[in-house]
Amino acid sequence: MNEPLRILFFADASSVHTRRWVASMAERGAEAIVITRQPAEVPGAREVIAIAPGQDKASWFKALPEVRRVAGRVAASFRPHLVHGHYVTSYGLWAAACGVRVPKVLTAWGSDILVTPRESRLMRLIVRWTLRRADLITADSIEMVDEIASYHPSAPVHQILWGADTGKFLPAPPAPDFEVVSLRVWEPNYNIDLVIEAFARFVSLRPHSQARLHLLGGGPLQGALEERVTALRLLQQVRFHGRVGDVEMIEAIQRCRVSVSVPTSDATSVSVLESMACGLPIIASDLPANRQWVDSRGGWLTPVRDIDALTQALLDAHDDPTAATLKGVHNRRRIEREASRRGQMDRMWLLYLQLLKPNPKQRKGAQTASQGEAS
Repeated sequence: MNEPLRILFFADASSVHTRRWVASMAERGAEAIVITRQPAEVPGAREVIAIAPGQDKASWFKALPEVRRVAGRVAASFRPHLVHGHYVTSYGLWAAACGVRVPKVLTAWGSDILVTPRESRLMRLIVRWTLRRADLITADSIEMVDEIASYHPSAPVHQILWGADTGKFLPAPPAPDFEVVSLRVWEPNYNIDLVIEAFARFVSLRPHSQARLHLLGGGPLQGALEERVTALRLLQQVRFHGRVGDVEMIEAIQRCRVSVSVPTSDATSVSVLESMACGLPIIASDLPANRQWVDSRGGWLTPVRDIDALTQALLDAHDDPTAATLKGVHNRRRIEREASRRGQMDRMWLLYLQLLKPNPKQRKGAQTASQGEAS
């Protein structure tokens, strides 16, 4: 292109994933404007525009007339080459309905494809309507790619990972004692209560381990989780970090011996990839997205909400530190090979450019690109 690629994003400006994506595209020369319900600074964005603050589902639909007005005004001055909606059932809906006549890209995040459409026939119809108005669709797990294909969109579907920044998330010598990290948000799906209970069992079985549990992520269950830690008399061994930036997150990961991610449902977890990039073995729930990344060479898969299996995995990580270290080495090498953020965003940049080539037959059609393309 002879001019900067201009992208109009519909996305959660407060999300680290949005900020990283927009910043990555700005690094490659794009200009971006973000339309959002969660106003926040987005590095690399020319402007962030907030519409109809609120969280209830109905307001996403009530805001559509304003979305179209704002998008039309922005398009008149910004003249975007592409519209990109992140999260199919919310910002993806806005992107599909915004009325801006340029190619549209949708990125699925997880629950928008794997959970929400199963809540009602209406939500499934909304997902189908939205997907069928896209010119390009991306998702970060094979499970999601396959689920999207079941809606028979005309757009190609590619697996693009959020990826890990392998230049920042690096292996380092861990703390001398057995320390465990959980990076998932404190919401019901992520089973942080189970992590705490399993850690308590581990401590009772290995009382001289000097073990510590680091909980990052933050979320609405903080009060209940803190009460449970108090009841278990683990206040000196469990630290609630909450939501932190990359520097503190990396420091927490690097001092630990194992990373735990045991949600009930999930797409490819960025926190799992970042833990792997730091050379940690992974304890993960046995879900399709996790099976894509975690096996016996790099960690342990445990049945969903199986506290006995989770406790045993912690014991294994503690009792055989040499094997655990080798799992971490395997994980680092795999992330370097298959899931670096730079490599994934380079692929996305090429997909953007291909979408603008004047040959619609190249971008339409029910084709699917899988993990085998990842760099």
